[in-house]
Amino acid sequence: MGRFKPTDLDLDGKVILVTGGTGSFGKRFVEAVLCRYAPRKLIVYSRDELKQSEMQLELRERFSPEQCARMRFFIGDVRDRARLTLALRGVDIVIHAAALKQVPAAEYNPSECIATNVMGAENVVWACLTNRVRQVIALSTDKACNPINLYGATKLASDKTFVAANNLSGDIGTRFSVVRYGNVVGSRGSVVPLYQRLIANGARSLPVTDPRMTRFWITLAEGVDFVLSSLQVMRGGEIFVPKIPSMKITDLVAAMCPGAGVEVVGIRPGEKLHEMMISADDARTTAELGDRYAIEPAFVEYPRVPFRLNGGPASVPEDFCYASDTNSEWLTAEGLMAMVEEKAAA
Repeated sequence: MGRFKPTDLDLDGKVILVTGGTGSFGKRFVEAVLCRYAPRKLIVYSRDELKQSEMQLELRERFSPEQCARMRFFIGDVRDRARLTLALRGVDIVIHAAALKQVPAAEYNPSECIATNVMGAENVVWACLTNRVRQVIALSTDKACNPINLYGATKLASDKTFVAANNLSGDIGTRFSVVRYGNVVGSRGSVVPLYQRLIANGARSLPVTDPRMTRFWITLAEGVDFVLSSLQVMRGGEIFVPKIPSMKITDLVAAMCPGAGVEVVGIRPGEKLHEMMISADDARTTAELGDRYAIEPAFVEYPRVPFRLNGGPASVPEDFCYASDTNSEWLTAEGLMAMVEEKAAA
């Protein structure tokens, strides 16, 4: 059993749609659902026809014709509310993974990032309410907590949009929750594939923005399991945060290429030294749920039983802060390489 693997989730017969379904998370999520469950339909909603075509071919190589027959590929953009509303007809569950995620690109193209991450989130909410979707989980990021860059700010706005959407559902009953986690080992745009390419090309030193930098780390498989298990326990309005390890960027270099030098290149625009997933201000409404935390909604106008009510999970201390530099769990070199090997074997 994995760190977050759900134990009692039934998706058989359900219709599930994943926005941004051809991305790193979307592809692994689709594979996991096809392996474990028998959904009636599993819909990939994304805007790149080539990636959809390539994904269809990859799935046909790995899965049976019966499993592939459950797949649907819907070309569309989350910026297009009408198209999204059409795609969500008859859907039970939505996983919203579509986003513009590169921090420097967002700083340089703010209007594009806002259009996808903020207005796209609003469109997902309205399309879900229009179609009476039962459950919605939106993917967030550690950069949404106390953001200093535009990407983080847009994801914070997205998080707030999904949390507040529960107050709009009325007799529709749609429930919206958010999952927030850190850097995914081996995902597109992460530092691990960059280092792997440099090492393969014989690099004797690796670029580091700042030797003091720390980050949270999670594998793609753990991210998928975390979303699925959050789907199982969600009540609506929570921001679920997994308990995952941290690692210093210099330790990452040493683990991947022992003896390699470090080339300090300076922090990029909008980049933090350390990431945070729960701030001290969020701690007042945070419950500890074993392998995760749940930041509960502060404003509730819909039927919801708090996790912390009637002897439920304990609240965290008022001065609690969940940050990558003060984390109690640290990733070893062996642990990191196991994560990298898991990605390579996927």
